[in-house]
Amino acid sequence: MNIFKRMYDWVIHWSETRYGTPALAGLAFAESSFFPIPVDVLLIALCLGKPRRSFYYAALCTVFSVLGGLFGYLIGLMFMDAVGTKIIELLGYADLFDRVGGMYRDYDAWAVGIAGFTPIPYKVFTIAAGAFKINIGVFILASIAGRAGRFFLVSALFYFFGPPIKKYIDKYFNLFAVIFVILLIGGFFIIKILLN
Repeated sequence: MNIFKRMYDWVIHWSETRYGTPALAGLAFAESSFFPIPVDVLLIALCLGKPRRSFYYAALCTVFSVLGGLFGYLIGLMFMDAVGTKIIELLGYADLFDRVGGMYRDYDAWAVGIAGFTPIPYKVFTIAAGAFKINIGVFILASIAGRAGRFFLVSALFYFFGPPIKKYIDKYFNLFAVIFVILLIGGFFIIKILLN
């Protein structure tokens, strides 16, 4: 676990440098396909330092996270045996990967959207999406919805409430994630009803 603590400290240190914003973009990309530390760590640190730039940071995270998700998709689609399996095993997600395959068969876009928002490791879903050949258009739309929902929620809290909100995010993030998933599913049902 020491290696993960060192990685966490390394990620946080970027918020104290002038390279915090490019590091955020790079981390958002890497975290979506192979890096174990969530991008939220750096996003929160940057929003704490500059709450007025919170929405900019959220947009940056969304764009680069979806691009990183596409890279994860490519790993699963083209390099699962050579690279994807090793990444999944190294991060200790082999059992989760098998369950994700079942979720894709049953829920398709729902699995991507929910994983993009919740604390479930998004990288497992991106690699699995490629390995199970999920429709790329569905994957992109669901990734945008899930990742934007997550990052903009966190950033909005800092933008409107400032640094004191951090303790509430730390304490209630999982509750926020569940509420968002309920709203996301409700939104999909409403759209489906309206289109029929």
